[in-house]
Amino acid sequence: MAHPKRKTSKTRRDKRRTHYKAEMPTLAVCPNCGASHVYHTVCGECGYYRGRLAVEKAVDM
Repeated sequence: MAHPKRKTSKTRRDKRRTHYKAEMPTLAVCPNCGASHVYHTVCGECGYYRGRLAVEKAVDM
C-alpha cells in the first residue's frame, strides 16, 4: 500500500477542500399564501405545491 513521502501541508489540504461549503437553499414565494419556502417542496404554511393542495393541515385543538 502506498504511503506519502512527505506530510501534506495545511494550506495544500485546505486548497483541495475549498469546494466543500454549505450554500443557502433557493427560496420561492408561495403564490397561494405569500410565504417563503424551499424550491420544489410543499409550502409549510398552507400545504400547496404548484397551485394544488398537497397536504391538508391538521386542526390544532
